[in-house]
Order: sequence, then structure tokens, then C-alpha cells
Amino acid sequence: MLIIIGYVVVAVCVFGAYVAMGGHMGALFQPLELLLIGGGALGAYIAANNGNSIKALLKALPALLKKDPYDKALYMELMALLYALLNKARRDGLMTIESDIEEPEKSPIFAEYPRILKDHHMVDFISDYMRLMISGNMSPFEIETLMDQELETHHHEANVPARAMQVVADGLPAFGIVAAVLGVIKALAAIDQPPAILADLISKAMVGTFLGILLAYGFASPLASSLERRNETSHKVLECIKVTLLAYMNGYPPQLAVEFGRKVLYSTERPSFTELEEHVRQAGKAPKKA
Repeated sequence: MLIIIGYVVVAVCVFGAYVAMGGHMGALFQPLELLLIGGGALGAYIAANNGNSIKALLKALPALLKKDPYDKALYMELMALLYALLNKARRDGLMTIESDIEEPEKSPIFAEYPRILKDHHMVDFISDYMRLMISGNMSPFEIETLMDQELETHHHEANVPARAMQVVADGLPAFGIVAAVLGVIKALAAIDQPPAILADLISKAMVGTFLGILLAYGFASPLASSLERRNETSHKVLECIKVTLLAYMNGYPPQLAVEFGRKVLYSTERPSFTELEEHVRQAGKAPKKA
């Protein structure tokens, strides 16, 4: 919702100040200029991207209207889940969690953490690397290298919509100039008209530059920044899983392993040591009742 609030603030301040200075909103209502700028930017975006990139953007945009799912409560659930899995593996052996990671949707451990189970990126990441841990054929260093490569790929792929939107934002002022130039050409073609008509044509031409800059820096660029920030939080949760699993593989007990994972979280979502300790202690007790 913050992005909507931000857009409202931009519109109210820009157009409100214009009206307060004595401007008339009717002079800014130039739908054909808007069509030229918006249509040109949309066409350039389509030409510069493939079907997968366009689908990724269409999927990412609605998510910005929802609350960021990667909050403190979700991280607490994640670390409790990792603790439960690693504690079971340490107590009964790695092979005992094979059924949990092969079919997470049927696992009683995963069932206690429905928010984690709904995120296929997290579930797949946990399952894939715990499966490699069970195989026993790879060293912690080899698994860390593989994790880093997957995280790099995930980060690059997730940022495709944000980068594409930022390119659109960078191009909008240029399309505004195109609209302004075309308007000036139209005005010069009517050079034999009275000054009042020429002034009206030139003012309409200047609206193109105004709209291009406003759409770029007031709307498209903040949207790209929001997409990028959301992607950073989705990347951070995978880093938390990576650090926790590697700490366990290097010989640390589950309770210390999740502490390693806690340390990589952003301070705004990171639980305190005491909060995490109490939470994983509760997770280690009898399974919750549905």
C-alpha cells in the first residue's frame, strides 16, 4: 500500500502546487501526448524483452500491492523449521529426514509451518541441499559453491522485472522530449496563426516534456525500486537457509546453526538471540495440534 500512498502524494503535491500557482488543469489534459509517451515506452519495453520477462513483470506487479511476506514472523518460522529438521537429523540420523524432504507437503514437520510450505523457492532450496547432505558425497565447500551459484542465478532472474522497469523509467523523459518536439513542429507549421493560437500549441508541446519526466521519476522509477527491494528480501531468506545448513555441516549443533542464520538477516526483521532461543525451544516440543 505504500506505493499507492506515494503515488497519491506525488500527484497531489505536483498538481496541487500547479493549481495553487494559478495553473489550469485543463491545459495539462493532453491524452494524445500521454498516448504517444506511454505507447512509445510500452512498445520499447516489448521490443527489448522476451515473453518470460514480460510474464515475470506482470506477476511481480500485483505482489507490490500486498504486504512483504518476508517479515520477522516468517523468519522465526523458517528458523524453527530448520531447527526441527536438523535436530531430528542430529538425534536420529540424516536418513530419518529423507521422507520429510522428498515429500514436504506430506511431512508432519513442514505441516507445522504453512507459510514456509507455501513458498516453493524456500521449500525447494531446503529440500535440494538437505538431499545432497544425506547423500554424503559432497563436502561443505562444494555445497557452498553450488549454493552461491544458485543464489546468483536466482538474484539475476528475480531482478529482471526491476531492471526492465528501470529502463522504461530512463526512457520516459526521452519520449517526453519526442512528444514536445512533435508539438513544436506542429506549432511551427502554424506560424501564420495569431500569437494566441501559437502560444496554445507551444504550451501543449511543453506538456509532453512535463509528462515524460513526471511519469519517469514520479511513478516508473519508484516502481522499479520497489521491485528491486522486494527481490532483495526474497534473496535474503535463501541466504539465511544457506548459512544455517552450512553451519550444521561444519559441525555446529542445530541451536547454534540457526544462530548463524539469524546473523545474516536485516536488523529490521532479525529476532533477538533470546527470542530465537525461546522460539526454537518451543519448536522442539511436541507437535502442534491442527
